[in-house]
Amino acid sequence: MDGIRPPLPLGEGPGVRAAAETKAASFADRWQELDWDDVGMQIRAKTTRDVELALDKPRRSLQDFMALISPAAEAYLPQLAQLAESLTRQRFGNTVGFYVPLYLSNLCANDCSYCGFSMSNRLKRKTLNAEEIERECLAIKARGFDSVLLVTGEHETKVGMAYFREMMPIIRRHFSTVGMEVQPLSEAEYAELKTLGLDAVMVYQETYHAPAYARHHLRGNKQDIAWRLATPDRLGRAGVDKIGLGALIGLSSDWRADSYFVAEHLAWMERHHWQSRYSLSFPRLRPCTGGLEPEVTMTDRQLVQLICAWRLFSPTLDLSLSTRESPAFRNGALRLGITQMSAESRTQPGGYADGGQEELEQFAIHDDRSLGAVAAAVRQAGLQPVFKDWEAFLGR
Repeated sequence: MDGIRPPLPLGEGPGVRAAAETKAASFADRWQELDWDDVGMQIRAKTTRDVELALDKPRRSLQDFMALISPAAEAYLPQLAQLAESLTRQRFGNTVGFYVPLYLSNLCANDCSYCGFSMSNRLKRKTLNAEEIERECLAIKARGFDSVLLVTGEHETKVGMAYFREMMPIIRRHFSTVGMEVQPLSEAEYAELKTLGLDAVMVYQETYHAPAYARHHLRGNKQDIAWRLATPDRLGRAGVDKIGLGALIGLSSDWRADSYFVAEHLAWMERHHWQSRYSLSFPRLRPCTGGLEPEVTMTDRQLVQLICAWRLFSPTLDLSLSTRESPAFRNGALRLGITQMSAESRTQPGGYADGGQEELEQFAIHDDRSLGAVAAAVRQAGLQPVFKDWEAFLGR
């Protein structure tokens, strides 16, 4: 199947969620042991009995996760939602953390079919300098945020380690939590950035389906799927506090199979790099310059099912919902397992201090409400917005 070796049996073990014991040395090796088509067939073969057994367990295995994201589980949405809310409140209390993306550059040396920053798109390019970054930080702080996610296109020469070394200390002075979503780096580079104040790294695989990955990544270093697959392992070895995983829903034709591969990846990371914490996002493809149509459309009900399944699979996992989703959906999903939200996001460099320009943006956001409006919706749901939950004196 697609040139990938057949899978090993997915034994559940004695109540353990982790991936099957193999001789794999990294998750990239484990990924090679899995067969995409077989995974999809296993998910679709799950029955209502499998779903009911998974719902009744205190701990859920990878096989249970398959059942919870299967078509058979769609009829159990009320039970899924009730359990997901209960587990979220037990672990996280009545809180939702807020963060905001800070786009530093839209320069990119990759050609990807789904991204507005793609090198083949004819748009204005901009990289913020130190003075512009300072203005952005002040504008973001004035809005009330204290957690920021730094985002760039993938351009190693102009927006690489030399740039990050210069800019990280400026940004760190303003925020209690700093994350990054940039090109994959080496273990040594992640370790160095950690000394400069880096707390978290989000490195989404986009899709775990090799043929779809090749189809959507046309030029540049991002074509190397193995290097990207191994990035979370490098982050774990570098001791980064929080590691973000996820797949872009709509790049492959099977969102359930992609989600299962993310679960395998999470199980691997939790077993081999247990010192780090983990977060997960489930972005659906949004309009951008270049205009790619999704290969599969995930309904709102299916996204709710996936969010609940993640919470039942991993009660301690941070689940993040971005402004890609509509205000109505975000309001409705608040209590189902979401622990982090972005608000008032700008997906172009200079978007906060100067207003930014639409032609610079990575993708079109769906929820354009102010932070105050989103925070009010959180309170209306009986939850507390949290802007700072970390103090530097606690150590890293």
